[in-house]
Amino acid sequence: MSEHTDFINGRIIPALLRFVGPVFLALFLQSMYGAVDLLIVGRFAEAADVSAVATGSQIMFTLTSIVSSLAMGMTILIGEKIGMGQPKEGGRIVGSGLLLFAAVGAVMTVITAMFSSSFASIMHAPEEAFALTADYIRICGLGSLVIIAYNLIGSVFRGLGDSRTPLITVAVACACNIAGDLLLVAGFHMGTKGAALATVAAQLISVLISLALMRRKTLPFELTRESVRWDGRIIKRILRLGTPIALQDFLVGISFLVVLAIVNSLGLIASAGVGVAEKVCGFIMLVPSAFMQSMAAFVAQNRGAGKPKRAVQGLWSAVAVSTAAGVLMFYVTFFHGNLLAGIFASDAQVIAAAADYLKAYAIDCLLTCFLFCFIGFFNGMEYTGFVMFQGIAGAFFVRIPVAFIMSRQIPVSLFRVGLATPCSTLLQITMCFVCFIIWRRKQATAKTYK
Repeated sequence: MSEHTDFINGRIIPALLRFVGPVFLALFLQSMYGAVDLLIVGRFAEAADVSAVATGSQIMFTLTSIVSSLAMGMTILIGEKIGMGQPKEGGRIVGSGLLLFAAVGAVMTVITAMFSSSFASIMHAPEEAFALTADYIRICGLGSLVIIAYNLIGSVFRGLGDSRTPLITVAVACACNIAGDLLLVAGFHMGTKGAALATVAAQLISVLISLALMRRKTLPFELTRESVRWDGRIIKRILRLGTPIALQDFLVGISFLVVLAIVNSLGLIASAGVGVAEKVCGFIMLVPSAFMQSMAAFVAQNRGAGKPKRAVQGLWSAVAVSTAAGVLMFYVTFFHGNLLAGIFASDAQVIAAAADYLKAYAIDCLLTCFLFCFIGFFNGMEYTGFVMFQGIAGAFFVRIPVAFIMSRQIPVSLFRVGLATPCSTLLQITMCFVCFIIWRRKQATAKTYK
């Protein structure tokens, strides 16, 4: 079986599932990658270390998401060229992208190294965990180039319709991170610093293995020294497509950081509890996240092939499968959140706080089945400006205000604070439906006048 999924011919659901499966597993391992730090730190270190890793990893996740989202511009471009029957153009796209993201990585390294304490201060890191939080950010920040390369390689392969190679690279990174955490945190008792060092080292090993795999694979394009040059036309298109997605993810990430800062002001237990809950959320949102990434590649290829009707059929197929999984995750998270939180923490108060917060996220499980599929659809259609707008609207018009208001209600309930997320998702879904209806009308009008 070919490693590159054909999205423009044949039955839709089998093609989607073949692609989604490895993406899901890769995201699962990626979540494991981040969760292992918190899991091992929670078992072999103190509550301050748990808070530091939770806050520091959330900041690094936000910064990394910017890069991953910007790289979506490459995924869309490569998928479009595949659909148009011009895969060799991919070499020039990848070559120019490498230089662009090398520059981004250099800037990210300087910023995180110089302002790690400022980030910890902005996040209102509890006093007991302040220095540890700054250490985590600084160490991970110094490995920014490695982290960017790690995410960039996955974006390239997904654009080609290959979701298996990124799965292999993530599996390698996850295994190395577990080994590193066990050695440095559990073995040498290095706590937060050990978790950060293990993260960067694991991704470095994964990048080296990924490059070796690329050299051995038969790609639909050639990546030569001549391809690696600053092509202004290609760079402009990557930025035009990727910047709105990156800006949206950055600002949405900022909104979650603001919510976390609000929670941090409530004390160490609330901070650690929400940190644990966010790690659990990384797992319960895996299915919609996998479909979001898959839809972007599916729609880009079908748009390039001039098959918008098939792209829409793929959207509703993805929503149906994603919803079935969402109902299951709602039940588990709402009624058994304490068991999920207990995987990452042993402190009874932290577990109780996390379970309370997770009930709100359980509601969001039912909503993101629609939202994430729509986002993937609009990204593939190059409606990245709208994706940015709806994400920012949900974050700043709903999520932050609701979280702030709920944090001021006495007695404080993390469940009520967590309701800020499903409330923002409702607004975003409404906006997506409106945009979809407008798009369909434009399609119908275009056919009428042809």
